[in-house]
Amino acid sequence: MAYWLLKSEPDSYGWDDLVRDGATEWDGVRNHAAARHLRAMAVGDRALFYHSGKDRAAVGIARLARTARPDGDEGWVSVRVEPDHPLPRPVTLAAMKAEGSLKDMAMLRQSRLSVSPVSDAEWAVVTGLAGKP
Repeated sequence: MAYWLLKSEPDSYGWDDLVRDGATEWDGVRNHAAARHLRAMAVGDRALFYHSGKDRAAVGIARLARTARPDGDEGWVSVRVEPDHPLPRPVTLAAMKAEGSLKDMAMLRQSRLSVSPVSDAEWAVVTGLAGKP
């Protein structure tokens, strides 16, 4: 299993929307690096669901329900994600930046990517910051 981070503007589509809908198509990604990450995802992978914009915090854990399929022409792809569970407490961008062991986290180095990988060690740190054992 691999770990990822999925960013979404909560005013457009937030964690509560994913929970309400039960699943969503993670589509509309139009960045080559982020699309490459979508193609690398496997069913069962987990992702931090991160609210961008004013919230700037990881708020839940989503799981990948279907691998990449075409999203329009030109080679873009989408995946299907489902909610797994909310984090016990949000992990803010400020908390992530303050944690020295996360300094190389892809999301912190390439903040504009809507989809990025998370290493096993980074996953453990972020979920630990969230109060998850």
